[in-house]
Amino acid sequence: MTDQEPVLAHEARRISTKQAAELLGVKPETVYAYVSRGQLSSRRSTGGRGSTFDAKEVEALARRNRREPAEGSPAAGTLSVRTRITLIDKDRYYFRGVDATELAARHSYEEVAEWLWTGVLRPGATFTAPEASVAVARRAVDALPEHTGPTDRLRVAAIAAATADPLRFDLSEQAVLGTARTLIPTLVDALPPKSPDYRDGSSLAHRLWARLSGREPDEASLRALDTALALLVDHDLAASTLAVRVAASARAHAYAAVSAGLGVLEGPLHGAASGLAHRMLLDVLDRGTAAPVVADELRAGRRVPGLGHRLYPGEDPRARVLFGLLEEVPRAAPALAAARDVVDTTARHVPLHANVDLALAVLTASSGMHASAGETIFAVARTAGWIAHVLEEYGEAPLRMRPSGHYVGARPPQPLPEQ
Repeated sequence: MTDQEPVLAHEARRISTKQAAELLGVKPETVYAYVSRGQLSSRRSTGGRGSTFDAKEVEALARRNRREPAEGSPAAGTLSVRTRITLIDKDRYYFRGVDATELAARHSYEEVAEWLWTGVLRPGATFTAPEASVAVARRAVDALPEHTGPTDRLRVAAIAAATADPLRFDLSEQAVLGTARTLIPTLVDALPPKSPDYRDGSSLAHRLWARLSGREPDEASLRALDTALALLVDHDLAASTLAVRVAASARAHAYAAVSAGLGVLEGPLHGAASGLAHRMLLDVLDRGTAAPVVADELRAGRRVPGLGHRLYPGEDPRARVLFGLLEEVPRAAPALAAARDVVDTTARHVPLHANVDLALAVLTASSGMHASAGETIFAVARTAGWIAHVLEEYGEAPLRMRPSGHYVGARPPQPLPEQ
C-alpha cells in the first residue's frame, strides 16, 4: 500500500508548472499568464503547493504557439484565427471547401446557411420564427424613432428576441442551431412592411423584399436578392465577424454575439458601404454621366464607393455573380449602365474593379429601395455567417481572444496628479 492517492485510468495526465514551462519553452511566470488569459486551466496540486496542468492541453497550446508567426516575420502582429468556414484565395472564395459562388447560384440562402453551420446540405430548408418572438421584436422595433437606421432596428430586434428566449444561455450546438433558424426570420419579420397589402411569402428573400420595397417583385429580382444573401453570408474574419468571435470567446450567448456584430457592421467601411454606392448611382442617373460625380468624390478626398477590394487583386467574385443576375432584371438596366460608367471613368488611370457593394447598390437602386436597404440585406445575410463562427468559437478555449496591450505610456511609478 502507499499513502499516495490512486490514479484512475481515465484521469488526464497532469504535469507540474516546471514541466509545462519546459514544454511551452517559456518561463514559469508565463505559464500563469496563459492561465489568466484563459489559454490554460490549472489545478492546485495535492498538499496545496504549486499547480498542475493537463498535459494534453499544454501540448495543444505548444503546437498552436509553434504555428504562430515569429516576431519580425511578415505575418507578425496580425491576428490569426483557425477556421474551417471560409477560405479566400486569390479571386475566389470557398465555404467549407466548396466554391461559394457556385453554392449561391444553385442553392437558396437558407440552404447555404445550413451548409455553413453543419457541413450538410438540406434541400428545401426554410426558416420560420415563433409568433411570440416576432411579436416581442416588432413591439420593440415599432417603439423606435422613425429615423432609426436599419442596423439599429435589427440590433433592437435581436435583443428583444433574446429576452423572449429562456434557453438563450444553452450554448450546445443543437440549441445554437435552433436559435439561428428562428433568429434570422425574426429579424426580417420584425421590420415594418413597405406595402399595406403585404402578405408573407414562403422564402426569406420574399419576406425581406416586402420590408425593403413597395414594388411587387418579379422572379428575376427575387432570385437576385436571394443570391445576394447567399453570397454575403460569410467572408472570413471581417471586422464584424471578429467582434462576434470575441463575444463568443467570452461565452456570450448567440443573440448577444450577433448584436456585437451588428454594432460593428454599420460602419461606412463595412456594411454601410453599399448605401454610399447607391446614392452615387442615383446621382449618376440624375446627371446623365459618371464623370462629374466621380470628380466630386475625388475632389472631396473620398474614395469612389463600390470599387476595389483589399482581398481581391482582380474582380470581386460576388459582384460578378450578382451583376450577371441583374442583367436578367429589365428595370435594372439603367442602374447597371450607371455602374459600368463609374467603373470605366475611374479605371482610366487605376485598374479598379467593381465590388459587391456596387452590385448591391444596383439591386437596391433599381428596386425602389432606400439607400440603407443594402445595409439591411448585408446584416441579415451575415447573421448566418456569424452563427457559424459562434459555433466554431464555442469549441475553442474560452477567453482566447484576449490580446496583450503594448503599453507605450509614461513609465510607473508616476506621482499622484495634483488636485
